[in-house]
Amino acid sequence: MSELGDATRRAQAQNDPNLLLEAIPYARLLGMQAQSVSLFHLPPSKSNIGNPTLPALHGGAVGGFMEMAAIAHTMMIMDVLRVPKVIGFSISYIRPGRFMDTYARCEVERFGRKMVNVSIQAWQEDEKIHIAKASVQFLLD
Repeated sequence: MSELGDATRRAQAQNDPNLLLEAIPYARLLGMQAQSVSLFHLPPSKSNIGNPTLPALHGGAVGGFMEMAAIAHTMMIMDVLRVPKVIGFSISYIRPGRFMDTYARCEVERFGRKMVNVSIQAWQEDEKIHIAKASVQFLLD
């Protein structure tokens, strides 16, 4: 079994998605953390700033955070030991992400034997005021 597969099994057994995130280099680069299987946290980091004048988070950092949250969520709740293949990703940026704590909540909308659809909402101070919403479709092996 791969290192990622081992980390996934440990994370699933201990119900701790942070064990999985530690094994994924991009999640470590972003600095993201899990608060639960469906709730993820992106602490403020200067490397994630896209507009230093405001300052505002880079849209790619927000999108990457949301996609990685959906991957970790899917790997935690389904019997998946490899990173699922993204076959569709759609994001709507609603308002600028400020240089502050950012959160994302994931929910599996539909799943089958080979495909999973996950919705993701990102916010900062108030969970009802989203900075972005996304939908991702994964192909499972």
